[in-house]
Formats: sequence, C-alpha cells, structure tokens
Amino acid sequence: MISRTINALARGGVALSLAFLAACAGNGDGLDANGQPLVPGGSASLPLSADFESIQENIFTPICSVCHAGASAPEGLRLDAADSYNLLVGVPSTEVPSLDRVKPGDPTDSYIIQKLQGHAAVGAQMPDGCPTTQPCLSAATIGFIQQWITNGAPPAAATAATVSAPLAVTSIVPDSMESVNGPPPQVMVAFNHELDVSQLATYSAHFEKLAPAAAPTVIDQVPARMTVSSANLRALMIWPVQPLSAGHYRLVMDAASSSQISDIAGQQVTLGEPDERGENVISTFDVEALP
Repeated sequence: MISRTINALARGGVALSLAFLAACAGNGDGLDANGQPLVPGGSASLPLSADFESIQENIFTPICSVCHAGASAPEGLRLDAADSYNLLVGVPSTEVPSLDRVKPGDPTDSYIIQKLQGHAAVGAQMPDGCPTTQPCLSAATIGFIQQWITNGAPPAAATAATVSAPLAVTSIVPDSMESVNGPPPQVMVAFNHELDVSQLATYSAHFEKLAPAAAPTVIDQVPARMTVSSANLRALMIWPVQPLSAGHYRLVMDAASSSQISDIAGQQVTLGEPDERGENVISTFDVEALP
C-alpha cells in the first residue's frame, strides 16, 4: 500500500547533517568563477530569491545534489527537490548535534550557513573543494539562504491540490530496498500534511536485522525513537538508538503501537504494510560496510 505507492511515484519520475557539507556538498560545477549559481541551459525559470523553491532550483539541485542525492548521499542527506526540506529544517547536524542544519529564524546557528561560510567547528568549507579547487558560494548567494532562514525557513507554497488531498506519505528515506553507504542517522517519513504531534507517544518502532534467507529471520533488534520537529510538522524522524552495522534491515512498527498516523485535521493513514507477524514494515534497506 504505502510502500507500493511510493515505489510507483519513484518509478514515475536533501546528524546539512551536514555531515551534508562535511563529506561533499556538490563539486562546484554549478558555480561560476565568482561563486554565483549556474543554471543548466544558461537561465533559471526562477530567479534566485530568498524563498525555498528558488534556493532549491538555483543552489541545492544544481550544486549540492551533485553528491547529495539517492542512496549514496553522504550521511543520508539528500538535497534533491523531493527530500531536501524535510532533511534540513529542524534536523540536527550529525557533525555538531547541538546545531540544527537549518534553524528557522536563526541563520547564525544554522549549520548550513556555518559550513558555507567556512567557520564551522568541524570539517572544511563547502562546496567540496572550495576555495582551492572550486569556487565557494558568494556572500550574496549565501545571503539569500540566510534571509530565507531569517524569514522562518518556510517551505514552498502548497498547491490547492496538496491542501485538499487526503493525508498521505510522500517519501521515505531510505526505502524501497535501497543500499545505503554506511548507517543512516535516521529514517525520514514525509507527509503531505502537518502531523498531530499529540499522538506521537502512541507510536513506537524498532529496527530488525535480518539473516540472508528466503524467509525473514530476525537476528538482532535495535530500538528506535520517534520525533517530529516543531520547525517541520510534516516529517516524522525515526532514530536508531545505536548505529546500524552492515546488513539487511527493516523498520517495523511495534506490535502494541498504533500504525495509524494522524494529521492536525484528524485524517489518518496507515504507515507501512503488514509483515509475516502482522507488524507493519515502514522501510526495508541494506547498510553497506564502511570502507
């Protein structure tokens, strides 16, 4: 149901854990010599401005998602248009967990700005290779991101169709039998409506490590905690309490937990699909061994 829907969407068509910007945040190919964004084709359909849609089209997509996209995205941070907002706003950096990647209203303490300006406590300035082999983003370009954060880091405007649509899952990261490079810091489940956080205590989940076999055989379990940031009520984050070692995993709702997720209007949607024991599986993925 949910997984098949998401798989169909994928076929039809980012704890900046910023380790976002720690490992790689684009290789600079989307910048000119002055650190201004280059848009494929030579002109942007949206001029660069201090709103998320424009920043995504002019910066995140052409520059950052060169590295931060798909199952190989460093630290699980995907800066493609489908996932970047939910993996940035209100999400702690994995390099400096006391700082959010994007903290609405506070660009100074938003880790993305520290990394782009080159004064973060950990790692090098981004984009990767800046300023030696690649240009850095110009101060003017970074200023648009700063202003967007100062304005509260609002998402792109919702369409009338999205507002009127039933509550639904729009993406899960990682999901769909993906093979991710190293343990994901969290699984992100994105929705098209804001969630009722008063119901959060009724949900619980765990990660199951499975043995290679025709029938699923659980060889280890890792407890998980669930959070929804007040900065982004459309993203449910599920965090393993310890790093996941290499292997094949599924994320499962606990048997005693409700799998009916509610939005602020009271609409519900079932999260996951039943496994052989009747527990709902949210995501299935592989964790590759780190080199």
